[in-house]
Amino acid sequence: MNFPNTATAGDPRRDRTQLDVGVQTASAPAGAVSWASILAGAAGAAALSLILLMLGTGLGLSSVSPWAHEGINRTTFGVTTILWVTFTQLVASGMGGYLAGRLRTKWVDTQRDEVFFRDTAHGFLAWAVSSLVTAALLTSAMGAIANSGLQASASVAGGVATTAAAGTVAAVAGTDASKSEGPLAYFIDTLFRRDGDALTTAASPAMPAPLSEVSRIFMATLQTGALPPQDVRYVGQLVAQRTGLSQPEAEKRVTDAYARAQTNLRDAQTAMTQTADTARKTSAYVALWLFISLLSGAFAASLAATLGGRAGQS
Repeated sequence: MNFPNTATAGDPRRDRTQLDVGVQTASAPAGAVSWASILAGAAGAAALSLILLMLGTGLGLSSVSPWAHEGINRTTFGVTTILWVTFTQLVASGMGGYLAGRLRTKWVDTQRDEVFFRDTAHGFLAWAVSSLVTAALLTSAMGAIANSGLQASASVAGGVATTAAAGTVAAVAGTDASKSEGPLAYFIDTLFRRDGDALTTAASPAMPAPLSEVSRIFMATLQTGALPPQDVRYVGQLVAQRTGLSQPEAEKRVTDAYARAQTNLRDAQTAMTQTADTARKTSAYVALWLFISLLSGAFAASLAATLGGRAGQS
């Protein structure tokens, strides 16, 4: 029985149909971006980068200080750390780029310049994805590297602020300044120290030292200028009553203690300023070298992708 429109062996219609299907299959365009190969290369680069960073930490090349309130400096973040971070970027990014170029779809009938550009783009995209993944996994570590230089200055500033706040609270609330932890309480205590001779010859028991009142007097002018003469005379009277010193000797002790307190405060402020300036320079130094290492990683990934693509194309 004969069926209409049925092609038999050797029928020209059947050969023409197979030829048309083959032409359509061969001419089907491949996508310019192979995301599967990009993700594969990015995963390999991120994993290798994580392993190398852990190895660097184990070898003592980490720039993050394990101690609280102690950040890195340009000496700690030295040549060894810079070389290791750059080496990590070159190796991990290079491997990720090579995988992205070697595993991508084979492009047929594509010009060599276009193939080179696509391979370079695949390597760059693999590096970009791996960098984002690594940054997401190591957010705390990257934050520590970027911000640890500011911890020392924050510690010094916090100490000065704590001292000033303690004296201010004591002045406003009228609390005992000796209960606050800070250098001001020490200087006030030195005002009311009694010499050995005064301890043995005093006719009356020692009066309680008015520490809170003296603290308010000191804090009123400690950061602005010298202690007024009437305050020197009044505090000197309190010191003389407490220690048995003469009025001139007591006033001299008040002036000396006030000068030492001012010197201590100025030294703390100078140290805070210097530490903040050092932290700023260190942060800029670290950011610059991280930028250079990441840029070298992007170049390595792009170059390795062209090598991998050339090996896979042949």
